[in-house]
Amino acid sequence: MLPKHVWKLQNPNIQNEFLMTPGLMIRSSSIHAAGCYTTRPIRKGTPVIQYDGPRFSKREADERYRDRFITYLFSTGNQDVIDGFGTAMFINHSCDPNCETEHIGDEIWIIAIRNIEAGEELTYEYNLHDSDDDDADCHCGSEKCRGTMFSEDEVKRRARKARRTAKA
Repeated sequence: MLPKHVWKLQNPNIQNEFLMTPGLMIRSSSIHAAGCYTTRPIRKGTPVIQYDGPRFSKREADERYRDRFITYLFSTGNQDVIDGFGTAMFINHSCDPNCETEHIGDEIWIIAIRNIEAGEELTYEYNLHDSDDDDADCHCGSEKCRGTMFSEDEVKRRARKARRTAKA
C-alpha cells in the first residue's frame, strides 16, 4: 500500500496509470540538461515516482532506437525495458544519489533513500549494464563521482573483456 501523499495521474496517451509524489517539477540541471526537483521536503523511504511507459524486449528497443543518441530506457532485469516518459525520465544519475530504484511487483519505483529538502534535484544511480555504448561518462559533480554511469559490475565486466581482447 502506498502512502496517502502519493497520488494518481492519468496520461491520455496510454492506458495505464502512474503515480508520483506531489511537488515535483522539471527545470535546468547542472548534471544534465533538465532535472527533476522537489518543491516540498520528501521523507526517507517515500516512494517518489513510478518509472513507467511502454515496455519492449531489449532486442526490440535496440532495434527501435538504434540511431538515437539519447533514450530513457530502464531495464527491468528480465530482458524487458521501459521506455520512460513523463517526470521520472528527468531524474538524473548521481554517484551520490538521494533516491534509488526498487521493483515493487511489476513496477519500478524511485524511492527516497534519505530525507530530501525542498529545492533539491532528485537523483539515483543508473547502474547501467549490458550497453552497446563504449562509454557512459558521469557529470554528477559529486565528491564521490566514479566518472561513469555504468554499474560497478559492468565496469569490471568491461575490464575483463578488454584484458581478454588485449591477450588475443
